[in-house]
Amino acid sequence: MSDSRVERRLAAILAADVVGYSRMMGADEEATLRQLTEYRGTIDALVAEHHGRVFGSAGDSVVAEFASAVDAVRCATTMQESLARLNAPLPPDARMTFRIGINVGDVLVEGDNLYGDGVNVAARLEAICPPGGDCLSRTARDQMRDKMDIRLTDLGEIEVKNIARPVCAFNVVLEHVPSTPDPDDTEAHLATEKPSLAVLPFDNMSTDAEQEFFADGLTEDIITELSRFQDLTVIARNSSFTYKGRAVRVPDVAAELGVRYVLEGSVRRAGNRVRVSAQLID
Repeated sequence: MSDSRVERRLAAILAADVVGYSRMMGADEEATLRQLTEYRGTIDALVAEHHGRVFGSAGDSVVAEFASAVDAVRCATTMQESLARLNAPLPPDARMTFRIGINVGDVLVEGDNLYGDGVNVAARLEAICPPGGDCLSRTARDQMRDKMDIRLTDLGEIEVKNIARPVCAFNVVLEHVPSTPDPDDTEAHLATEKPSLAVLPFDNMSTDAEQEFFADGLTEDIITELSRFQDLTVIARNSSFTYKGRAVRVPDVAAELGVRYVLEGSVRRAGNRVRVSAQLID
């Protein structure tokens, strides 16, 4: 009988992703790809410099392994500072901004790849991280505490998709990295465009899981009907539904998708009665 024992080890995982990548690709695929290649060169060099290795890279995402949480966090903070310098001379809508999540956990080893919740939690932290920021799990925070002179903001326990228990998360306070675009620049940019809107998948508040299809169908119908207005830019279903089941902040969604307005809501069905709640957020 062959030995089927699975190899495991403890690792610090860094997951990074581009904010609003789909929007940038939709505007100019070739320019976005050139920019991503340039920025990836900087990222890969910093990962190697901090004794890490990239083991996952698909599209705009980067997943790297470090033996030390301190190395991972130092790499993440240096990465955001370096990318901010690359973005500084560019107009706001041409800047390529990354989110970064870091977790320390047990991982499964298969060849050069790593799997398991140790990796998944880092990816979930990246998803809830503010643009241009770094987000740490409690295990990563504990490993680098008292070893680095950085400030953290406690986000408390957060429910994230496909993770059994809430994740205790912390945002790194980056002194020299702007986490959001200049409000004046954003307002001036939006004022020159027609209104833009994203419709997030409506939440199913019923105990009946089959009502999920009804909630999704209602969301799709709203997107279809709003798209008929030529004076309104509506984000396509494929982009909006990437947020289904995720705990997200509306300002982050707006920044990722490049919209000013976000419509979110819920559906609750009891017997023959249906209650739909919705709110439009500027």
